Amino acid sequence: MNLQTELVEAMLNPITYPEETGTINLIQTHISFVFLTKEYAYKVKKAVNFGFLDFSTLEKRCFYCEKELKLNQRLCPELYLEVVPINKSNRIMINGAGETIDYALKMKRLPQERIMTFLLGENKIDKKVIDEVAAIVAEFHSKTQVNSEINTYGSLKIIKMNWDENFAQTTKYIQQTISQNDFDYIQDKISRFIDVNKTLFEQRITDNRIRDCHGDLHSGNIFVTDKICVFDAIEFNDRFRYSDVASDVAFLAMDLDYRKRTDLSEYFISRYLIYSGDQQLKQLLSFYKCYRAYVRGKVVSFRLDDPNIHLKEKESAIQEAQAYFMLATEYAKKL
Repeated sequence: MNLQTELVEAMLNPITYPEETGTINLIQTHISFVFLTKEYAYKVKKAVNFGFLDFSTLEKRCFYCEKELKLNQRLCPELYLEVVPINKSNRIMINGAGETIDYALKMKRLPQERIMTFLLGENKIDKKVIDEVAAIVAEFHSKTQVNSEINTYGSLKIIKMNWDENFAQTTKYIQQTISQNDFDYIQDKISRFIDVNKTLFEQRITDNRIRDCHGDLHSGNIFVTDKICVFDAIEFNDRFRYSDVASDVAFLAMDLDYRKRTDLSEYFISRYLIYSGDQQLKQLLSFYKCYRAYVRGKVVSFRLDDPNIHLKEKESAIQEAQAYFMLATEYAKKL
């Protein structure tokens, strides 16, 4: 049994925790284990290295736990509490005796049924909530960091590089999740848009619109309780977070479009424009919506190569990826 397997077993045992846990539930993603207790969520990073993300050593997992805490306290200080060591002597304990074998990000537990994605499915999100989200995001963008290093991520070189990476990584899925026609069409439209709008992209840098953003702003990362909480900003790769604020905004707008709530998507944009005063963003909205939809289509397509995913799940992934790529094509038509 390797150390992380032993750790997971221990984290499912109430005696590992410093407080009463109630029933412990485990949620897994490809990069983390999240242990849900009665009052808290403990997030442990998996010892993986995917190139764009490296949690392979104890030191790196500690570093990225601390970074995730700091980044997410910008929007949710009441949710993100502290980084705690997990120690091993006779047995594994959080904040226990002995050698530190890993770290967990300790968060306040919020009810999973209050995540916006679920509430959208139940038709429980109205314009009042969207207005509040727009105000939160606009204020966040106005205060978040901007500097010469971050500005480079708004350069034509990086924007082109991001798109080139998208196209290179999706070539193998042509005729599986994206048609050759749509692939060629999007590539052509994006190339033309970038060439024609060089001045616009440069102006965004001058206007300080390239910032240390959230990076993963969609309905699955928004809790709607008494207080709206936008959580789970990307900590593991600065390139996914440093961007034009328009890219952050476009992600949630695209997500709402994807969920057949174009009414809420349009309302979110209209309110964000009022709160931010960023009228120029409208010229880039279809471009960044296309980017966000394309990335989602690409990431879902990656599931086809995962040996741990069953055939039925892969069939579902094909349909989901196709829907995102079709949405990206619709946005490309507006460029």
